[in-house]
Amino acid sequence: MGSPASSSADSGGSISSILSLGNRDFLISPSGSKVSVEELEGKTIGLYFGANWYAKCEKFTPLLTEVYQKLKEQGTEFEVVFVSCDEDQSSFEQFHGTMPWVAIPFGDLQSRKILNQRYDIEGIPSLVILSPNGQLLQTNGVELIRRYGSQAFPFTPSSIRELIAEEKAKHDSQTLEKLLADNGRDYVIDHGKQVPISNLVGKTIGLFFSALSYSPCAKFTSRLASIYRNLREKHDQFEIVFVSVDKDESSYSQCFSEMPWIALPYNVELTKLLSRYFDVQGIPTLIIIGPDGKTLTKEGRNLINLHMEMAYPFTEERLKLLREKMDEEAKNYPSSLNHAGHRHELNLVSENSGGGPFICCECEEQGLGWAYQCLGCGYEIHRKCVREVEGKDTSENSSKSSRGL
Repeated sequence: MGSPASSSADSGGSISSILSLGNRDFLISPSGSKVSVEELEGKTIGLYFGANWYAKCEKFTPLLTEVYQKLKEQGTEFEVVFVSCDEDQSSFEQFHGTMPWVAIPFGDLQSRKILNQRYDIEGIPSLVILSPNGQLLQTNGVELIRRYGSQAFPFTPSSIRELIAEEKAKHDSQTLEKLLADNGRDYVIDHGKQVPISNLVGKTIGLFFSALSYSPCAKFTSRLASIYRNLREKHDQFEIVFVSVDKDESSYSQCFSEMPWIALPYNVELTKLLSRYFDVQGIPTLIIIGPDGKTLTKEGRNLINLHMEMAYPFTEERLKLLREKMDEEAKNYPSSLNHAGHRHELNLVSENSGGGPFICCECEEQGLGWAYQCLGCGYEIHRKCVREVEGKDTSENSSKSSRGL
């Protein structure tokens, strides 16, 4: 991670020559005023490719704004330039108005196209980092901001290598106390009672990142709660700790009140630290910590959906046995079938041939491993969600054909 893509853009050039085209020597501020490109000379630049119509861009922009403002407060020479992928001027102005940095004028379509081509932009959001002399430093700025925040600056290969080494050292020395304790607090919350973190040491722990306002969280929480109760009847060495991603403490309290497990006290900054540490990119997420305090898997949600309580204790040995069992059972599955919820024939796929990870189009939960997939349109479902029908004609023109049309 962190190495720039091989490209002719590596040769660099002045910031002005990269951001200016023809007679245009200015950028646009969020208020619409002109800003001279020369003001960006000598600074590290982040080219932010995004659009207001894409949810991932709307989610990443506030994070980038937070990092940008923090770097500004620290006096660093860092600037961001928005390169819009919006559909019209109005959408551009609306989205740019939520940002504190400058942008390529929306009307300069040629500059926006050239920058997209120069840095081989294949998806958004994308953040390309340029050195003060215009050389390409990083093409994966979005990932770096998510993982390291303001610490990613100055984004040089050597500084990123140092961050990766520090991150590895932290994971190697990871303990449950280091993960959960904060500023002298050495306890978690059990619905009004304080539970010492030391009471959890030696147990298998699930760190559950969730929030009240997101419907997939509520759906998975219900399933997880049922499995949790079943496991607790058999294994007292298993516990779940709620890590709130709620926007306010009231939502946290309401969300936690519906859970049968314990929780960290509401703490936005600690949640951000843990989210970056575990590279949490969406919720709900279930991180499994082993009895030794080390991370067993970040795929707890997938494993619960796939194996239910059989996934416990989430060790590699256990998961290997479950995979072997599934592979053996799959030998008896039909290679293709017709599903009541889809008009095309579905084909059996494995994890290595398209079976994961995916979002099941039937139950809308994560999936991994054996699945049924429409090779034509990408529709994919868990094997357990199949509602098989016999004799279904999957041809789009079957009804016309039968009438001789």
